[in-house]
Amino acid sequence: MKIRENKGLTFDDVLLIPQKSSITSRQQVDTSTRLTDKIRINIPILSANMDTVTETSMAIAMANAGGIGIIHRFMSIEHHVKQIKLVKRAQGVMVENPYCINSNELVEKAIELMRQYKVGGLVVTDDGGFVNGIITTRDVNLVPNGKLLVQDVMTKKEKLVTLQANFSVDEARRLLYENRIEKIPVLNPDGTVRGLVTAQDVLKPVRNPNAALDEKGRLRVGAAIGVSKGEIARAEALLEAGVDVLVLDIAHGHADHCVDMVRTLRANHPNAQIIAGNVASREGARDLTLAGANAIKVGIGPGSICTTRIVTGFGVPQLTAIMDSAEGIRDTGIDIPLIADGGIQKAGDLVKALAAGAESIMIGSMFAGTEEAPGSPVIRDGQKVKVVRGMASLAATMGRKMVESNNDESAEDQEDWMKVVPEGVEAVVPYRGNVGEVLHQLVGGLRSGLSYGGAENIKKLQENAEFIEITPAGIRESGSHDVRKL
Repeated sequence: MKIRENKGLTFDDVLLIPQKSSITSRQQVDTSTRLTDKIRINIPILSANMDTVTETSMAIAMANAGGIGIIHRFMSIEHHVKQIKLVKRAQGVMVENPYCINSNELVEKAIELMRQYKVGGLVVTDDGGFVNGIITTRDVNLVPNGKLLVQDVMTKKEKLVTLQANFSVDEARRLLYENRIEKIPVLNPDGTVRGLVTAQDVLKPVRNPNAALDEKGRLRVGAAIGVSKGEIARAEALLEAGVDVLVLDIAHGHADHCVDMVRTLRANHPNAQIIAGNVASREGARDLTLAGANAIKVGIGPGSICTTRIVTGFGVPQLTAIMDSAEGIRDTGIDIPLIADGGIQKAGDLVKALAAGAESIMIGSMFAGTEEAPGSPVIRDGQKVKVVRGMASLAATMGRKMVESNNDESAEDQEDWMKVVPEGVEAVVPYRGNVGEVLHQLVGGLRSGLSYGGAENIKKLQENAEFIEITPAGIRESGSHDVRKL
């Protein structure tokens, strides 16, 4: 038994000392950062892989704002893959492998497919896969008889405007404008369909200039996976679907089965981007880095709905955990980033986490109350709220066991629900409107924080950072006091 001499500190225990600054405008600073050693995002914020926080809508909104959403894993592999594909199809210069329909199908089937896939048009092909035309909502909205064939209402091939695979964005924009159309099929040299360009896809980069995009111009998205044997199949399916990064979803990441999972994924998929965690120690960060992770996620128990520290007695205050884990990564001589997961209540906490050594932060409960989070708001005591639950809460744990039992035969030997010891709670949070409004406040605070730190970017903030520990009186002084708030 031993007791560390230095105290464990969290965000409210310290302040950053202002530094000399040459920054005259908050817009001068650069908020971009590394998500992994290979991927950059434009704001240092991830939405958490919680089932009350991140699914398709949240992931799209996060990427459009410049961050990234991590879609939770408490669903079938097939549904998980569908969610990733929906994000990837939400934006891109060209939609690859667009949804198609045979020209001999009924119009009512085309209507059903467009409704099912949430798209405004389908490429029409013949039995050999060659493009025959295109059918859009404009063609079917007022159709008098759904029993007509697709070929009776579609825009036929001879009237179709098409592009070849080597097209430019400027060429696509010109053709869309000159022909006053919304969709252009992209053809392979043999006449088969390669992709689809839409007016919306051309316009979105202009509307969202800060969006986090992959090399094909599609929105970035991540997905969580577990560490059981069945999760290998999930990881492979997600990678095939185009996911940008895999996030190992395990409460105690400094464990043999987590380290082994990182090694297995790295051996089988050398180019995959893997975020591993959670850890809260120098040794944990070091071991996962050496196993092949591309980024390390830090946080044991700092989340607002996590009770791990109460239930188990284990954890490290988040600011100290970030600093210790950053040292563990440096020990390896491998340069990968650190992600601070949990405990962020306000913009100042985000700034402190980055100054302490994180390169991005993950947020859960603060986003759970937004419009894009799964679930509908309800009225409680006259206030609009949404539900949030920790992923180690009783309900979430049982949901996870059901998913794992469907994907891993060994799960039959797991303890039943009567033996589960929850390490999280279910709660409600105030409804906060669109997540973009929350992000605006957080990023605005970060921009101000960078200027106070005399830093034009996050790396410079870390180099300049000097913390000072404060007393309870200092904490009270930091907030509004001696006044009655309106």
